[in-house]
Amino acid sequence: MSTYPQRVRESILPLSVGDTLPKAFEEWSVTDNVEDHGRPTESCQLCGQENLRYEFEIRNSLNGNTMWIGSQCIHKFSLSVFEDGRKLSEEDAKKKINRLLEQMRQNACINALDALAASEANDILKNALAYFKKNKYLSPKQAWVVLWKLQQHRIDHNPSFFKIDLKHDKFKSQLREMRTERVHDLWPALTTSQKDMAVRFGHSRPLP
Repeated sequence: MSTYPQRVRESILPLSVGDTLPKAFEEWSVTDNVEDHGRPTESCQLCGQENLRYEFEIRNSLNGNTMWIGSQCIHKFSLSVFEDGRKLSEEDAKKKINRLLEQMRQNACINALDALAASEANDILKNALAYFKKNKYLSPKQAWVVLWKLQQHRIDHNPSFFKIDLKHDKFKSQLREMRTERVHDLWPALTTSQKDMAVRFGHSRPLP
């Protein structure tokens, strides 16, 4: 069985001009092409890591060859990441890759909710999603429905995907009048200042 360094060499050197790994890696950079396979079924074409759901395309600047790899290889081998034609620092590159990963997760989450709303003929969920797509935020009542459905159907998500608007008086009233156990359901999606507002409205903080 080949070792990890051997797998990497055997994967990238035949597709590169340089004959050593340091030279080869200088030729490759991350494109803006990303892929969500829906399930963790793919393997990294660089290192062979299995069970990948999200992959990133890298391209060789000298010969145009491409590979699909996992995010960890981008960081491990310090592959170049660009934005608006500028090569990013290692820190900014990680931020961009993480941002792209989160965007793929959010898109997958929204698509799953759309399919769920259609299969259940759930107009409340359907209307909440339409509102979110238009405004990029939800009311407290809408957010509770969305987060409840995500939990109920075990759909992968980050609660912070769904911003909750508490700037308008009608939405503040929704939070004030909501049952505390439902406010606790919303808690992971609330900002620090919104949590403080909920406490001022008489809601307790969730137990650790």
